[in-house]
Amino acid sequence: MLRTMNTPVRRDTARVVLAGPGDRVLLFRHLLPRPWAREGWLTPGGGIDPGETPAQALVRELREEIGLSLGTDDLGGAVAFDAGRWWTGDTVFATVNWYFFARTASLGLDFSGQEERERGELLDHRWWRIADLDGSADLVFPVGLAELAARLVDGDRPREPVELPWE
Repeated sequence: MLRTMNTPVRRDTARVVLAGPGDRVLLFRHLLPRPWAREGWLTPGGGIDPGETPAQALVRELREEIGLSLGTDDLGGAVAFDAGRWWTGDTVFATVNWYFFARTASLGLDFSGQEERERGELLDHRWWRIADLDGSADLVFPVGLAELAARLVDGDRPREPVELPWE
C-alpha cells in the first residue's frame, strides 16, 4: 500500500555532529530525496527503530555505519532537532531528526558494518572544517550546522535542544 501526500509515514532519525581531531565534522554525501532531489551532505545517523530511544538508535547506527562504539551516556541529550516532510516515489515521510554531539580522537572509519544498501547510497564522506561548512556551495544538512557545530566544539552545549530550520 502506497502512502500518499495525505497520509505521511512517520520516520524519525537520530544523528550526530561528530567532531574529530582539529574540530573537523564528519558528513556523508548522499543523493537526497524530494523536495531537494540532488546530492547533499548529511550528518551520520539513521532511523529510530520501534522501542529505541533516539540515543539508543544513534549508538546502534554509529557502530553499524562507521564502527564507532559509544554508549548513550557518551552522547548526553539531544542538542538540536529539525522536522519536516520529504518524499520518494509516491511515499511521503514526516520526520523529526534528533541531533546529538560527540567527539572522536580518530579520523579513521570502519564501513564494514554497513548493509549493502547503505554502502550503495553513500557517495562520499568527508571531515569538514567548520569554517568551510558555512560558505560551501554544496547542500549541507542540517541547515545551520556551521553555527551549531562551532558552538558545540567551543563547549557551549544548549540546555534544551535547539530547533533548526528544515530548509
